[in-house]
Amino acid sequence: MFAALSSVMGISVGVAKVTTTLYALELGANEALLGLIAGSQSIGVLLMSIPIGLLVDHLGPSRLFVLGSVVAGALYMALPAIPSPVFLLIFTTAISFFMPMRFVSLSTVFMQQLETVGEGKAGWYRATHMIGMFLLGPMLAAGLTKALGFPGTYRLIGLSFLVTVVMSPLVFGRYAARSTPARALRLSGVRSDLALLARDIELRGVCLIEFAAQSVNSFFMFFIIPIGVTVAHLTAADASGLLAWQGVTYIFALFSLGGLVGRVGHERVYLASLVLVPSALLLLGLSRDLAPLRAGGLILGLGLGLLQIANLTRIARIGARVGRGKVAGLHALVGPSGGLFGSTVGGLVGRTLGLQAMFLLLSVLFGALLAMARRTSGAVAVPSTSTEPAAAE
Repeated sequence: MFAALSSVMGISVGVAKVTTTLYALELGANEALLGLIAGSQSIGVLLMSIPIGLLVDHLGPSRLFVLGSVVAGALYMALPAIPSPVFLLIFTTAISFFMPMRFVSLSTVFMQQLETVGEGKAGWYRATHMIGMFLLGPMLAAGLTKALGFPGTYRLIGLSFLVTVVMSPLVFGRYAARSTPARALRLSGVRSDLALLARDIELRGVCLIEFAAQSVNSFFMFFIIPIGVTVAHLTAADASGLLAWQGVTYIFALFSLGGLVGRVGHERVYLASLVLVPSALLLLGLSRDLAPLRAGGLILGLGLGLLQIANLTRIARIGARVGRGKVAGLHALVGPSGGLFGSTVGGLVGRTLGLQAMFLLLSVLFGALLAMARRTSGAVAVPSTSTEPAAAE
């Protein structure tokens, strides 16, 4: 049931992201406004992840999950009321403040079970969410908007959020029984978690890698559709399918390459990513046909998937050393920060350089950031014999 709930959540988010992109194009949003709309989906996540982590300790994950799902679902249903890109920007920003109530709550419940699940199963649960977000959601979005229109699609998205509310007692009732010591509900709790990032060299390096990976992934997810439509002259279905192709290899890596990462070690995985990800970005930045764009998405998904597995296992091991709660909160903060940077800055700079040219710039920046992060994170050795399980979210 946990996997089913995670899958439904992933599908609804995947459909929402692609629908929002298509709706913004329909409303005539320019490159800068597209970037702001993309970034708005991360603002609330960026600001609320650590505070929601504190609230989970005090109020329990079930209450927050239900509240976040009901409010976000209602906002999605009301979103098409005024067909304006500015209104779309305002509503996507508002929705982002309630999304952490859902995924931080679910992540907290799952993390309580990590000692009985293990690294492999943790990656499997994460992959179920990714299937919905990167594969099924993008595949469904173009068809749903064509069949139901944007108002009907947004109503269906809102309804799916309410479905997760109905499903949630079966998950939270089973897993929430084991409580963790509550931290004080104070601003100092947030400051303490942020201070850990400044003090711990290894954690800082791993977070930098996560930031770089999420920046690239966010830019690809939001802008590959407008690039496909305007540059390669693809149909909306083919352009949306590029997300699905990237998702195939990303999910394949999460499901099946965890053992490989464990055998070859993190350093070799980071070196492989230094080749795969920049190469994929170069291909995406230079191609104007469906086939090479699809190939670029496949290579990008593989590179980012390998990088994600390596980072998840290292994050979990660092958490065992300094405290899982603190590390989970920071991990939930760093990813959206990278997503916000990739989408917002990418859109703003892309307005001057061209959106497709941003892939070329990101290729250089990603390689430089990952090389720097490898040196930083390597300052503290990670025991290869650790048996600590990986975090799911």
